[in-house]
Amino acid sequence: MTKVPAGLMTNSGLQIPLQGVEVTGELLGGHARVRVRQRYRNNETSPVEAIYTFPLPSDATLSAFTMTCAGRRVEGIVQEREEAFQTYDDALAAGHGAALLDQERSNVFTAQVGNLLPSEETVIEVEFLQAVTAEEGSVRWMLPTLVAPRYIPGATSGDRTGHGTAEPTASVPDADRISPPIGQVNYGLRMDLLIDLGREVVVESPSHAIALTKESPTRTRVSFSRGEVSLDRDLVLSLRSPDTSAVFTPLVTHRQGDKPGTFALTVVPDLLSHASAPPKQEVIFLVDVSGSMDGESLPQAKAALRLCLRHLREGDRFNIIAFESSYTSFQPQPVPFTQRMLEDADRWVSALAATGGTELLGPMEFAARTAPDGVLVLLTDGQVGNEDQILRAVLAGRKTARVYSFGIGTNVSDALLRDLARQTGGDVEFIHPGERIDEKVVAQFSRALAPRVTELQATFEGIEGVELAPAELPALVDGIPWTLMGRYPTPGFGKVTLRGRSGREPFVLSVNVHFPSESDRPAVEKLWAAERIKGWQDAGLTGRRAESMKKRIVELAVAHQIVTRYTSFVVVEQRTGDRRASGQPETRVVPVNAPAGWAMFGSKAKEEAASSGVVARPGARGAGGYVGGPPAQMPPGIMVPASPSPIVVAGAPPRPAAPAPASAAAPSRSRRDMAAAPEKQKKGGILNRLFSEGGSSEAESAKSAPGIMDYLPMDSGTEEEEFTPRKRREQAHSGAEALLGQQLANGLWAGSGTGAEPVRQARATALALLELLREGITSSHALHGAQVKKAVEALLTLASQLSSAPEVAELALGVAWLVAAGPRTRGRIEQAAKPWASLSGRLGNDTELRQHVDALASR
Repeated sequence: MTKVPAGLMTNSGLQIPLQGVEVTGELLGGHARVRVRQRYRNNETSPVEAIYTFPLPSDATLSAFTMTCAGRRVEGIVQEREEAFQTYDDALAAGHGAALLDQERSNVFTAQVGNLLPSEETVIEVEFLQAVTAEEGSVRWMLPTLVAPRYIPGATSGDRTGHGTAEPTASVPDADRISPPIGQVNYGLRMDLLIDLGREVVVESPSHAIALTKESPTRTRVSFSRGEVSLDRDLVLSLRSPDTSAVFTPLVTHRQGDKPGTFALTVVPDLLSHASAPPKQEVIFLVDVSGSMDGESLPQAKAALRLCLRHLREGDRFNIIAFESSYTSFQPQPVPFTQRMLEDADRWVSALAATGGTELLGPMEFAARTAPDGVLVLLTDGQVGNEDQILRAVLAGRKTARVYSFGIGTNVSDALLRDLARQTGGDVEFIHPGERIDEKVVAQFSRALAPRVTELQATFEGIEGVELAPAELPALVDGIPWTLMGRYPTPGFGKVTLRGRSGREPFVLSVNVHFPSESDRPAVEKLWAAERIKGWQDAGLTGRRAESMKKRIVELAVAHQIVTRYTSFVVVEQRTGDRRASGQPETRVVPVNAPAGWAMFGSKAKEEAASSGVVARPGARGAGGYVGGPPAQMPPGIMVPASPSPIVVAGAPPRPAAPAPASAAAPSRSRRDMAAAPEKQKKGGILNRLFSEGGSSEAESAKSAPGIMDYLPMDSGTEEEEFTPRKRREQAHSGAEALLGQQLANGLWAGSGTGAEPVRQARATALALLELLREGITSSHALHGAQVKKAVEALLTLASQLSSAPEVAELALGVAWLVAAGPRTRGRIEQAAKPWASLSGRLGNDTELRQHVDALASR
């Protein structure tokens, strides 16, 4: 009889001691306190050491580390990194149980659990804190679940100190510590989170199917619908409320006894009154086309890029860089944004395909050099090993350039993207499967061009604030939560005043505060210490000053028990008698999942859909590839193309393969647009009159230009597919989407008929905006509002050229008033309308104004 070993096994037949991972904790009024429990069991006959490399959020502050075995719970302590390793190694050599937690990167950690005894279960618990902020009434919380494969550049160099599959290189000397093996993984993730923000919220997840249990009007407990899921994608929770007021108390403090207190002050600035017309921008788009973007990631990146292009304005300059193992650009240098360049860029983007490695250093250096004062927009899955080298190169090459990133896919390495945003004054968005990317792109671009206050300084009156973090105050950006932390030696009432510059104008904001003598929010103290340490690490000191800074970091980290790149958590279980091991334990390296959606790893789509608890998007495409998992180690930079195969929703009949895509030079229209086309032709009316016979060459160009929705991922299926309510809504809006797709680069629509071009374009634009208004699309629309604002701005610029056509002027400015939501814009329209009394007299009465413009439109 052949004995079959029990338990989880690696591809090479070794036992996997990790049995499962569980996430518990609370998302409360100002921070999240989360515990990640790793459950280990040794099913072998002798002691083993488990080594598991796993991620945590890059902005997390580790606050506790414990080990529970044989009914005993032992608390860990923070020591200097090498001292902690020596403590761990000495404990193992003496036969005791021990665990060590090292930080490899700000979002990558390694747990070593030594002397796991046969048939004994050990639980390792890592607790971390996060500052949680609300924006426009919503909160987003994300937990990464695996360390995904990274592109490792450079020649092999140096000695190994870890157990990863990659060798250390000159560019990535710790490559062997951030490259866990990928294999067959049967352990999973469970979740039990309590959400209590002090008010009722709607809890959703774009990444997983979740189950909600209401414990009170404000308390909701969240778990996975299927109980356990695979660790192959980020866990994302979205919490929203119809009330867009501030969710959290703006000032949170902690003070015990006579010791100094700690505060965190948050403000959400309203800068509209200081806003001026947006300046001309120079924008460089960088899109990742490496092999890791294969699958769903590259189509999402292309869709996001095309939407970004459509929010540029005439007079802006732009370029596009596509990068993999090498890089190429749309143009040698940034070029003016025109209708022709927009169409050429669309075709160039359509031809992009995924292949090669993720060599990000060269393209980022090129972008920073060609637009040192511009806006850099990065679309990537962010899986690279040389993050520090890239960050240093961008900071060295730029002057005032800001980096705005879109992290696309299921396992984005967020540390690099967050660091680029934080150190350049930009921002970052993470786009996960199941989420609409277009709304995030619009919001991100709006922030990139939003009013901001720079050169900030904070002063304190009546109270004292010291040891501020961050030490260099970041810019205030309209509508974005901004937090200042620090210490206060004595309690009292006072005022904090922020001073800076909004464009050329001075800016002052004062906030009344109370620093209490007693307050019990210890999480604030750890968050302050962590932010203080981040500022020190970003200082980039060298020589003796760097050594002095390292000593200062270690002292503060040990005092507040925080893990950093220089400190580690260690825990030792003192053992006696039979439980004390002899000899060195065998090492078992825990493999991790291949990331969901990465085609080069060939996940089994049907099994994944059935087991993950995530409903696959109809028409989503996975990929074939290695049978039984990839080889144990892939050479750096080598990406293996895989043939596409459809993902099948659990319980649904298989779909036929989707037809081949149209050529890059002529993107095909979506099925939704084609299905709605006959209905639009029957309707006639404004759309028929607007784009009928006699159009100019620009009008013909606009007719043939593909619409925005052509670039979004579309559902595939047969003609017999069920006509769901969702599809009804999509078809109802297809006319508006097609109309928006015909907007020219200058923000106007091309008109037909006779008359001067400004008059034709003004009338065509007014009729287009009126049609959008009938579909409920105005400047406040979440997705299309930016394009409406662009059209209104173009009409205001054109107004002075319409004196010879008063009816067209009244129509254009009247419709502009109806679709414009902001008081500043309406004030400008009111000024422009003064020459036409019949219009200006109606601007205060929307009902009468609507009747007036409808009559003008019908003539």
